[in-house]
Amino acid sequence: MRIGIDDTDAPEGMCTTYLGAVLSRRLAGRGFRVGIPRLLRLNPNVPWKTRGNAAICIDAEGDPKEAFRIACGCVDELAVLGAEGTHPGVAVVEDPPGPAFYRKALQDFCTIDEAREVLEAAGARYRGWKLGRGLIGAAAAASADLPDATWELLAYRTPDRWGTCREIDHQSFFVSEDATSPRTWDTVDRAQGIVVCSPHTPDPVLFGIRGESPWWVAYARSFLVTEPAGMEQLYLTNQSTDAHLREGRIGALEEGRSYRLAGVVAGTAETGRGGHVTVPLADSGATLPCMAYEPTKGFRDVVRGLRAGDRMEACGSYKGGSLNLEKIRVLSLAEDAERRPPVCGACGKRMTSAGRGKGYRCRSCKSRARDPEICRHPRTVACGWHEVPPCARRHLARPLVRGGPNGKDDTGGRIPDHGGCRVHGTG
Repeated sequence: MRIGIDDTDAPEGMCTTYLGAVLSRRLAGRGFRVGIPRLLRLNPNVPWKTRGNAAICIDAEGDPKEAFRIACGCVDELAVLGAEGTHPGVAVVEDPPGPAFYRKALQDFCTIDEAREVLEAAGARYRGWKLGRGLIGAAAAASADLPDATWELLAYRTPDRWGTCREIDHQSFFVSEDATSPRTWDTVDRAQGIVVCSPHTPDPVLFGIRGESPWWVAYARSFLVTEPAGMEQLYLTNQSTDAHLREGRIGALEEGRSYRLAGVVAGTAETGRGGHVTVPLADSGATLPCMAYEPTKGFRDVVRGLRAGDRMEACGSYKGGSLNLEKIRVLSLAEDAERRPPVCGACGKRMTSAGRGKGYRCRSCKSRARDPEICRHPRTVACGWHEVPPCARRHLARPLVRGGPNGKDDTGGRIPDHGGCRVHGTG
């Protein structure tokens, strides 16, 4: 069976992945055979999501009725039911639905009624708390397929430390990054000099290491010096896969969806209030503002370096009439040049225009020239992929160490090798 859970956390605490780890252990303790749980990130643009919009799926063998009872008990005990935006959902499915609903929840918007229809058709046991919005994620998690997947090792704090400052040796995270990159990623942000895999929120997470196999995340974890972890859980996940991206075309985009699209830069980038940078991208007569927000730090300099006529692909979320950039691929660069009157070869002074189509004339010695001086400026942007830094990367965005979006332009579009190690889902 598959057990799907969603929407048990809140900004002020708890984490759905923590509840999933606890549930995995409780099921194993009751004699269930439990597989490696899956962590599914869904549409990052959903307005009612909490943080990363994560849902959990646990594969287990045993009595579905008893599994449902244990799962509901975990939600009753651990979910932040008093939070205004928390509306949990649990689903236990013996025959999982096809992946269509998961893919829609990943790239589009779903309703609670649609989730109920999917669960009813699958003969699922399910329960929603309050509005029951978590049934969407629960149904999506239970129906998910992962044509591409990565791994995350999540360490959780002991409950007595929740809400206090995390005790971590920051340098040990940089040592871990040096030892395991590019097999792991988004542990630190070197440009900013910060640790990015350990949150500052009051939830139970101590840190999370992302990588291509269980072996690599475990090896990266071995370097970390932190306060004692109360529990650790390995998850198979759709993070870092670009699974949220749809192929798009400028002029035919839908609000709240994420796209990969192509176009030609139609003007100069402008820096607005707060340091946000906007550059226009055009295709087939339609123009789209592309935004690099202040948290993307040095990535904004890449966008500022674009010039009219550059061809590129852009990946990001379409919100409020603009594309919020996650990464870009510069396909070709236009010449950055300006025309100005030439310098007189006789007296060394700059000439002036002699009139339309009449070339140039020196006011001092009356010498003439036909052609202007072409001043070519060196380009600061190179062709190829450019991405936001780790501190600004979305959970689903595929980092360039894994290749381009959806595995294109790289050999990485496959489920990663387990590294030859034995994996225990509740270890």
